[in-house]
Amino acid sequence: MDAAAPFAPNPLRIRSLRSEVSPAEWQARLDLAACYRLCDHFGLTDMIATHISARVPDRPNEFLVIAHGLLFGEVTASSLLRTDTDGNVTLQPAFGPDMPDYNLQPAAFVIHSAIYRARPEVNAAIHTHTTAGMAVSSLQCGLLPLTQTSHRFTGRVAYHDFNGPERDIAEREHIAAHLGDKFLMILRNHGLLTVGTTMQEAFSFMHGLERACQAQVAAMSCNTPLNTLPQHIVDKSAAMYAPGATRSYGRKEWPALLRLLDRQDPSWRE
Repeated sequence: MDAAAPFAPNPLRIRSLRSEVSPAEWQARLDLAACYRLCDHFGLTDMIATHISARVPDRPNEFLVIAHGLLFGEVTASSLLRTDTDGNVTLQPAFGPDMPDYNLQPAAFVIHSAIYRARPEVNAAIHTHTTAGMAVSSLQCGLLPLTQTSHRFTGRVAYHDFNGPERDIAEREHIAAHLGDKFLMILRNHGLLTVGTTMQEAFSFMHGLERACQAQVAAMSCNTPLNTLPQHIVDKSAAMYAPGATRSYGRKEWPALLRLLDRQDPSWRE
């Protein structure tokens, strides 16, 4: 590859689906593909083991998700598969003849279908297995209010106990029940989960939750007493992040994040 062509224009050699889906679905595909690339950029990946999804705006019982086998950093708008909440794939990406038969991952279906069935206001969900997220998920204390960043989520994080890999369809009821009306959940001994009314919101929650986990793991590893805050200070700080008390997270930074992606490799838009 020469210096004038730093990236392949269509690395997956996949047929564009833009003319085959509605404008609303295409926009959802763009937002979801961008989120996959952003998670890759910020190190929120575990090879092919985790997943992000988006509800299809004009097909509310269906959602878009990665075709299992792709890396986050190579996802494009046309490479996402569409499935309904019963597990029927309604639109399969048209990969080239030499590509494997990438399909719907069982765990992705269980986790994301559980959310979309139970929460009609939710339009995006992100699940990760980062080192810091897995570490905090393995602590009995869970997420601690050690930093200003963690105060965004104080009292707003749900917890789900580990019952084995989420491949059992019956696990959907437990996931939905434990998430309740919250937008963040720590899957104990497993990883992190955020949801949002928009993709921008879900990504902002995940980026902040991951940073809070990283800071907590770093502080707890220093073998020195932690500087814990008085409860009234924690309560005051957390209240400033209450829903409606501040801006809509993700909306303002999203255009800048898309510019970042376009500078790196605009193939996510294909």
